[in-house]
Amino acid sequence: MVSWSPDTNSRPPGGNYAYSDNVVTGFSLNHISGPGCGAMGDIPVLPTTGGIDGNATVGFSHSNETASAGAYSVNLNNGVNTELTTTARSGMARFTFPATTQANLLFKLNADKATNLHFNKVSSTEVSGSVDAGLFCASAPSYTAYFDMVFDQPFTTSGTFNGGNSLTFDTTGNRTVQAKVGLSYVSIAGATANRQSENPNWDFTGTRTAAHNAWNNVLGKIAVTGGTSDQRQVFYTSLYHSLLHPNLLSDSDGRYWGFDKKVHTLAAGQKAQYGTYSGWDIYRTQAQLEALVAPQQASDSAQSLVNDYEQAGFFPKWSLNSAETQVMNGDPGPAIIADYYAFGARNFDTAAAKADMVKEGTTTNPIRMGLDLQTKYGYLPSDGSYPRDFYGSVATLLEYSAQDFATSAFAGALGDITTQSQFANRAQDWRNNFNASSGFMQPKQLNGSWKPGFDPASSDQFVEGTSWQYTGAVPHNIRGLADAMGGDSKYISYLDSVLSDFHGSGGSHADLGNEPSIELPWEYDYVGQPWKTQKIVRQVQDQLWPNDPAKWGVGNDDLGTMSAWYVWSAMGFYPETPGTSDLALGSPLFTHVDVTLGNGRHMVVNAPQAADNAPTPRAPPSTAPTGTTPTCPPTSPRAAGHSASPWAPVPTPGGPPRRPPRRRRTTATVAPSRRVRRWVAPVR
Repeated sequence: MVSWSPDTNSRPPGGNYAYSDNVVTGFSLNHISGPGCGAMGDIPVLPTTGGIDGNATVGFSHSNETASAGAYSVNLNNGVNTELTTTARSGMARFTFPATTQANLLFKLNADKATNLHFNKVSSTEVSGSVDAGLFCASAPSYTAYFDMVFDQPFTTSGTFNGGNSLTFDTTGNRTVQAKVGLSYVSIAGATANRQSENPNWDFTGTRTAAHNAWNNVLGKIAVTGGTSDQRQVFYTSLYHSLLHPNLLSDSDGRYWGFDKKVHTLAAGQKAQYGTYSGWDIYRTQAQLEALVAPQQASDSAQSLVNDYEQAGFFPKWSLNSAETQVMNGDPGPAIIADYYAFGARNFDTAAAKADMVKEGTTTNPIRMGLDLQTKYGYLPSDGSYPRDFYGSVATLLEYSAQDFATSAFAGALGDITTQSQFANRAQDWRNNFNASSGFMQPKQLNGSWKPGFDPASSDQFVEGTSWQYTGAVPHNIRGLADAMGGDSKYISYLDSVLSDFHGSGGSHADLGNEPSIELPWEYDYVGQPWKTQKIVRQVQDQLWPNDPAKWGVGNDDLGTMSAWYVWSAMGFYPETPGTSDLALGSPLFTHVDVTLGNGRHMVVNAPQAADNAPTPRAPPSTAPTGTTPTCPPTSPRAAGHSASPWAPVPTPGGPPRRPPRRRRTTATVAPSRRVRRWVAPVR
């Protein structure tokens, strides 16, 4: 809930901090990691000296910053040393000012277009208030953030300025002002209770140590040996970023603001309510990783989505706290739940989840746009009539197909064969947008003809990508797609071409810094050339993921999605198929990987020959046993005990075996520009 950290003057949409900046505008209480649109950054507090200036900013140097999981500090150019740490629902600061009678804290309440600003002076050592914020990607939904802050010494005066309030302290006798703040999305009383219950004492060092230990416990769920120092640092930074979201919403008393705009209380068995789901992104990598290393939190997250459905009548697609923004496309909620379940997070109401998933996929709702047209035509016509927020007919149909397969897999895991078959069959609707003559996914019109003027390098009817990048977006049936294209050799030619560059150049190449392309390198596994998976994935790791926040080459982190891709790839796996625990194999960066699962068992990878310059430890064989596939068994991420050694998979010229229903076995602050070595974040 609380991620008290700096905002810089450019306030980039990836989390309000840019490593290229050298000016701080404030330290706000909450953030989103790499969303692509500005959001959160609420209630920033800026320490200054001298006269009150509501527009003040303060310079800083990265050489004066230090950061680790759970802690951040910076010695600002105005002489104020600022140290921050957090608990789940509260933050603590230690501001060390010069000796002065004008040591100020500016509360810039109107930051990020916040409205309905309230600031209450409770006493000379306590203030509280609230702001209405939100408006993610210009969407209408908003939320109210409430805060209560106390100080270990009294302020001498208080004042107002345009868009905020100020407090002034006399630090001539004691230069250090400590502050503790509670945050809530329910009420000021909730914020106060969160602060009091989680941080009752004035022990900054102890609070910081507890945050560090809590994060270290979570990050330690994956222990790696080998690799370079840079690779290990990027790995654990990426793992850290992968686990920053979804956001904690419920207060310490279990109350939270629901999708129906009412206050609810957690039911027995659920420990926390979560929100802010970047659904279009996280169902690909982050949800699976969260379930693998934090199954209780992932179970609570799954139950949170079920609660959202019960309150709103749909699963969120891209929610900000407890409201849908209608950003992006597809229907990712069911896939996220199926991912959680497949990777071991099972402490939630699975029966209600399945019933909701079926209803989401078969009845009219605000998320599954175009359901009537898909039911009638088997595709989403490019010239069809849709709600205002619909776009990208081909991309959306491909999203629906993959997400239907995830529903099918979840139903099958629960023993519902009828629903499994129903959704597995509809998951093949991608075939209706595949043009065998061109070899590409293409937009189709109401009359059944292909839309004229098709250019595979164009983004027309696609979302953040082109047909070149989306044609391989059938992660649940690569065997069927390769056959439709004319066989393995044709599919390999497609992959060779689209992956000959992975920076998205000209629209005809993959963009491995953005979601629509991130599964493509792993698809060589399914058409008999896994060494190409190993080679390209290693190139991506080396070129796009340097241990340097100023040089890294990936786009928005999208609430941990891209970071999770790196973590999976560095372990030598990738969760290619939504809703299943099947893992496509690459090659690990590390000689030894030990994952501690929720049941206490271990998933171990031994790769004694692993090295950065040797993604494939032996020459690619020209022949291999028919039917072998470079994938981990579906049960290995849950049952554990699986060990991969040596790590080079045996290539499979014939591709994966055919089996119904064509399922394959398959740190500074929170911002995308600084995915290395940074930030202070809450411990869930």
